[in-house]
Amino acid sequence: MSKEVSLTQEIIENKIYFIRNQKVMLDRDLAELYGVETKQLKRQVRRNITRFPNDFMFELTKEENESLRSQSGTLNRRVHSKYPPMAFTEQGVSMLSSVLNSDRAIAVNIQIIRLFTKMRELLLTNQEVLKKLAKLEGTDQKQTQQIDVIFKYIQQLENSKQQKKEQKERVKVGYKK
Repeated sequence: MSKEVSLTQEIIENKIYFIRNQKVMLDRDLAELYGVETKQLKRQVRRNITRFPNDFMFELTKEENESLRSQSGTLNRRVHSKYPPMAFTEQGVSMLSSVLNSDRAIAVNIQIIRLFTKMRELLLTNQEVLKKLAKLEGTDQKQTQQIDVIFKYIQQLENSKQQKKEQKERVKVGYKK
């Protein structure tokens, strides 16, 4: 029977990176989650490379790899290979379960896919909120402009009253009847 693998959402989230405007997971992190060696994971992917088009998996460039290595701090040779890592999109992670045909890989993939789905739903919810805020901001700016116009009219009225008052209080010069 399949073993229940329980990974916290935080553990999986910490292994998701944003590279090339995509959320991806790296081969070394996936291998750790699946309980296999990175070398074995890469071997299976290369044997089944037709299952992994560019929108499912890509290798990081030397610059991307260096940037990732500098962000993670210490450079442990066992964690940071001299070869650039493979980055798997959500679809690539899903495809890995068919290549790594173990109960653990399937269980971990289910958790990862659920997290990706939850993140996408959260993003959609946030976009709706951002749209509403932008609409309110536009309305707010329009109202601010209208209030500014009202204040200008009030100021003109006050200036007009002040001028009339000053006119009445002036000492009249000239002939008196």
